Amino acid sequence: MALADKIKNNPRLKQLALGLILVPREARPRLWVRWLVNPFLHRRGRRSLVRWRTRLDVVPFNPFVLGAESIIEDFATVNNGMGGVFIGDRTLVGLGNVLIGPLRIGNDVIIAQNVVFSGLNHGYVDVQRPIKDQPCSTAEIVVEDEVWIGANSVITAGVRIGRHAVVAGGSVVTKDVPAYTIVGGNPARPLKQYRPETEQWERIR
Repeated sequence: MALADKIKNNPRLKQLALGLILVPREARPRLWVRWLVNPFLHRRGRRSLVRWRTRLDVVPFNPFVLGAESIIEDFATVNNGMGGVFIGDRTLVGLGNVLIGPLRIGNDVIIAQNVVFSGLNHGYVDVQRPIKDQPCSTAEIVVEDEVWIGANSVITAGVRIGRHAVVAGGSVVTKDVPAYTIVGGNPARPLKQYRPETEQWERIR
């Protein structure tokens, strides 16, 4: 059995390993992990850029990949503690975004300001325990190529946003978005769709 499997299957070893990697009571890695481990494990593409005021709460046991020529702007937070975060090529992650894995973002995606992606949900079923102490569930968010997501939107766990779709600002996306579709609202619903036969974006009635 590999060392990683032994740690995962032994609660005491797992707790010890997490204590060595994470700051106590926080979801961020210790300095030695950020400086000495993460740079060798996580991939950043050629000419990619992470602004210095970005908070990278990335741990070594899940992947973090930033594609070529992609940018993560200031005040964004990236967290891969519950699942990998993959960002494609030439993608812009805007100011103040929150990216919580599992999350997969494609190429040529535009994400405006203050957008939240959360691939996890907190458990709440057991009313005898605080919600913070209950297990989390995860479901990967997938954002396909050429998507544009407007400011102040929320993308919930398990959602897939199809190619060249548009999410209007302030939307809460709880269901999959078809390719070449504009959605908006809370919860988000389809507003327009591109029709190849007319080569027009047409309102959905």
